[in-house]
Amino acid sequence: MAEAIRLGRMTDTMEEGFLAELTIKSGDKIKSGDTVAEVETDKATLPLESYFTGIILHVAAKKGDTLKIGDLIAVVGKEGEDFSALLKQTIGDRPQTTVETAAVNSGSKKENAKTQTIDNSPQITVEEVAVQPETSNLQTETNSDSRVKASPLARMIAKEKGIELSNVKGTGEEGRITKRDLETVSPGKKNLAPAFVGKENSRDVRVSQMRKTIAKRLTESKNGAPHFYLTMDINMDNAVSIRTQLNNFLPSKISFNDIVIKAVAVALRQNPNVNCSWLGDTIRYHDHIHIGMAVAVEDGLLVPVIKFADGKTVQQISAEAKLLAEKAIAKKILPPEMEGNTFTISNLGMFGIEEFTAIINPPDSCILAIGAIRQEPSAVNGEIKIASKMKVTLSCDHRVVDGATGAKFLQSLKNSLENAVSILL
Repeated sequence: MAEAIRLGRMTDTMEEGFLAELTIKSGDKIKSGDTVAEVETDKATLPLESYFTGIILHVAAKKGDTLKIGDLIAVVGKEGEDFSALLKQTIGDRPQTTVETAAVNSGSKKENAKTQTIDNSPQITVEEVAVQPETSNLQTETNSDSRVKASPLARMIAKEKGIELSNVKGTGEEGRITKRDLETVSPGKKNLAPAFVGKENSRDVRVSQMRKTIAKRLTESKNGAPHFYLTMDINMDNAVSIRTQLNNFLPSKISFNDIVIKAVAVALRQNPNVNCSWLGDTIRYHDHIHIGMAVAVEDGLLVPVIKFADGKTVQQISAEAKLLAEKAIAKKILPPEMEGNTFTISNLGMFGIEEFTAIINPPDSCILAIGAIRQEPSAVNGEIKIASKMKVTLSCDHRVVDGATGAKFLQSLKNSLENAVSILL
């Protein structure tokens, strides 16, 4: 009896398939398990296998065709067998969730449809029952894997991993091997060693009010303020040396972040057009310099504010920064201690981050992202020496700050840090 090779549903969301390759032609002898086409689906290009053994009596599709589920690709049977009834069949009256393989009796030409159901595996193709002709002059397939019931995707995975399907127990319909059955099998001769099987797990956590506020404010900032970014490399050799000397006799150690805060305050005093806020109809330029410093806490991020930073020494800034950070982490910081910022600094250098961009913290017009201090070769007076370098990136609100304005600020900052003695003493 002649059998129809039709396009089956090869993924759970597939509606049609593109014949990327057709490997058969009329007169070819094929066996069950042979690949007859490569089908491009909505997820991947997969092999389409024949579940029948016989001779290709008719090819209904060609390379480059786009077929719907159930469309006829080819007819398999005995040489000289009548298959005209198969060509007259249409898929219109059949359920879209099944694919039928029509069987035509060569003597009586009586139609006898065999319905094939879809595999339950999430990504496995249509599960089809392999039907062999009652009599065949072709030799029986000797390869044990070709006689094993397995989905095309399972065969492809087994081939790639070197797994012998004859040693795998299938859990699909009628013992068919599916993708899931291969997840617990390791490549090898016996395929008996189970592979690690993980368990998917997720948990939902209520969004805290702090996280909601962060999400709201930063979304408004990113969507409302046209950000642009300026990055500069700064030589920190001088700052490293002076900090080391100061910490040798100071009762309380100063950090690089303290030095950066002081340098930013000095640069803002020299570039007042960066120390401003966009208010819609007006731009507010601040004569005072209040620097916010981003502090990571358990539920998110807080920004304590060091007020009048330009008028304080590095030691005063250091002591205040430590106190505010401790209060923020302990959730004991008061609202007035987080208000009034005119500029913000975000430092991820202590985590080894060399460079990043930060979202502007309203109502500021800029935020400075500080990277890690790194050792790298540098040209100094015509010689290659190892230098301490630090990348900083200034995020600017283009409604207020232009590129040249931001660049001048970074030049002032670079000058302050590379000549740290001027701000530390």
